[in-house]
Amino acid sequence: MSLPQIWQQPAELRQAIRRKEFRGHTAGQAPGYAQGNLAILPRAYADEFLRFCRLNPKPCPVIGMTEPGDPRVPELGADIDLRFDVPGYCVFRDGEKVGEVADLGELWQDDMVGFVLGCSLSFEAALLDALVPVRHIDDDHTVPMYNTNLPNGQAGRFGGNMVVSMRPMTPAQAIRAIQVTSRFPAVHGAPVHFGDPAAIGIADLARPDYGVPSEIREGEVPVFWACGVTPQQAIRVARPPLAFTHKPGHMLVADVRNSELAAF
Repeated sequence: MSLPQIWQQPAELRQAIRRKEFRGHTAGQAPGYAQGNLAILPRAYADEFLRFCRLNPKPCPVIGMTEPGDPRVPELGADIDLRFDVPGYCVFRDGEKVGEVADLGELWQDDMVGFVLGCSLSFEAALLDALVPVRHIDDDHTVPMYNTNLPNGQAGRFGGNMVVSMRPMTPAQAIRAIQVTSRFPAVHGAPVHFGDPAAIGIADLARPDYGVPSEIREGEVPVFWACGVTPQQAIRVARPPLAFTHKPGHMLVADVRNSELAAF
C-alpha cells in the first residue's frame, strides 16, 4: 500500500482541497499546525451555540468564529474560506443529516455564522514526538469516534451527549499521552476516560459511530478524548433549519501552530 502524501504547509493543503485534489482525512497532515472542527449555523442560533461551547469547553473549544455571512476566519489564516477549505462537509436540515458535499459554494447563506473548534488531530504530532504511536495514522484511516452517555451542558436549544475519539495505547503510553495532551486545552486537552468503554455508554469498539475502527492489541487499553463531532449531536437536538459541519475526520487545517493556539 502506497503511503499518503503529507502536506507540510497548511496553505498548500487548502489549495489542493479547493482544486478537489485532496479529499481524504487530515490526520497526520501539516504536522504541528492546528486543525479545526466546523459548525456553521444561522445567525439566529449563533449566540446560543457560543454559550453551549463555553459550557462545554472540553469537546467544543472555540478557536475561531466568523462574522455573519462572512466565510473568512482571519485569526486562523489570511486566505481561509470555510466554504471551500475542508475536504468534506455534512449538511443538516431541521437537525437531520441529509447528505455530504465537497464544498458549500452553492449552499452558503448570507446569515451563516461559522465556528471553528479545536481538534484532537492537532496534538497528534506532539504525541508522535513523545514516541507515543497513533494507530489510525499508522494505518491511514480516520480516527474512530463514538457517541457516549456523557451529558453536555444545556444552552438554550443545544444539548445532547458528548462524542469521543479513541486511540489504543499501552498503559505506559496512555500515561505519557495524558501528560502531553494536557498541554493543549484548546484542542480538547487530556482524555476524558480510558479503559472500560461501557462505563461511558459505548457498546462495541468495533462499531464506531463515525470513522473507522482501530485494532486494540494485547496489552492495550482504549483512551478516549472529547471530540469536536459533539456539535453534530447538539445540532440534532436544536434542529436549526440549515446547518453545516465538517465530515468527521476531514478538518480545516489552519496557519496557526498548536503552540500559538488559544481557545476563546
